[in-house]
Amino acid sequence: LIGDGNDYVSKGLHGGEIIVVPPPGIKFKPEDSSIVGNACLYGATGGDFHANGKAGERFCVRNSGAFATVEGTGDHCCEYMTGGVTVVLGNVGRNVGAGMTGGLGYFYDAANDFEAKLNKEIVKMQRVVTPEGEAQLKTIIERHAKKTGSPKATRIIENWDDELKKFWQVYPPSEAKSPLVRDAISEELLRVSARAPMGDACFLPDGANFSQEQTARCAD
Repeated sequence: LIGDGNDYVSKGLHGGEIIVVPPPGIKFKPEDSSIVGNACLYGATGGDFHANGKAGERFCVRNSGAFATVEGTGDHCCEYMTGGVTVVLGNVGRNVGAGMTGGLGYFYDAANDFEAKLNKEIVKMQRVVTPEGEAQLKTIIERHAKKTGSPKATRIIENWDDELKKFWQVYPPSEAKSPLVRDAISEELLRVSARAPMGDACFLPDGANFSQEQTARCAD
């Protein structure tokens, strides 16, 4: 789409990709201007979405599988999200991640004011700490730059080492053990009896020979 979209762009997206870009010859910065409306990607289950501009409120509400990148949003971003990945390369409104139980969010925070906008009832925030998380984020932004011609995405990639430090990763408990979120070294240091259900550690001498069900009971 060359131009702008209204509310519910990509509602129920199930596959493919939707790219929204401003017309050629514009005199404004796309990253500072709205290009799609409210509730974009409502209930999406798959596919890719890239918009070279800002979205309105409730971006990715109830998203369960789409990968979406935009350059700013209004309030309630990632509300009730259960899967997929959301990348926001600019400012967001309040109440980010309310009711979010799955998926990941990456938020560019040059102003260092993101924490006050996050709803922490379920989700947590951290810097991008794993190689897998960094690779995922960088690849998505590179794709966004290629698909939309976004000047901001291009600047971020060209200064990646510095710009990466400005991103927050938002995740719910269901994603806490994902290699995209959790450093494998830290995981080994923190694990105690949680290793037992995997069969390679138990408090009984023959624990490694038990079935997974037996080993789980051992851990309990």
